[in-house]
Amino acid sequence: MQWIAISGSLRKDSFNTRLAHLIADRASPEVSVSVQTLHGIPLYDGDLEASSGIPAAVESLRSHIKAADGLIIVTPEYNASMPGVLKNALDWLTRPGDEMKPTFGGRPTGLVGATPGAWGTAFAQAGALINLRQLGCHLHPGYLRVSRAGDLFGDGGSVEQKLASQVDRWIESFRAFTG
Repeated sequence: MQWIAISGSLRKDSFNTRLAHLIADRASPEVSVSVQTLHGIPLYDGDLEASSGIPAAVESLRSHIKAADGLIIVTPEYNASMPGVLKNALDWLTRPGDEMKPTFGGRPTGLVGATPGAWGTAFAQAGALINLRQLGCHLHPGYLRVSRAGDLFGDGGSVEQKLASQVDRWIESFRAFTG
């Protein structure tokens, strides 16, 4: 089984990119998780699309999504919403319009996120649901919301057992969902 985990953060040492890698590291042997970032995706511009077509970074990300049995959106929370770079990537991935359904339609999709705050990206995930429903994703009902991420991610890649257990439970539920 192949999953793709897309980090919605551009920051090198982001909690969300670390969470995506933690999911990849803790997935069972029958599940391979490809962690992808949004680097290289320009701001959506219809004029750019008309003159140059779809950027290579978008096409590459789209091909990874289409090849996956499950899509994991790993979203930070910026001002009670998903980051603009993540929304921008989703907008590009629906271009041209006939690509939206083959890329997202019916694709098993899970939402996860980590934040130093107390709510575990609940607002960002709630907002992302609007977009993902519009795209036709088959949404996993269980969310992974990591609160107080600064206390759970240690130096050198270590994680607190509480976080490891939370991630393990979510992985198992998503594996059953993507079946």
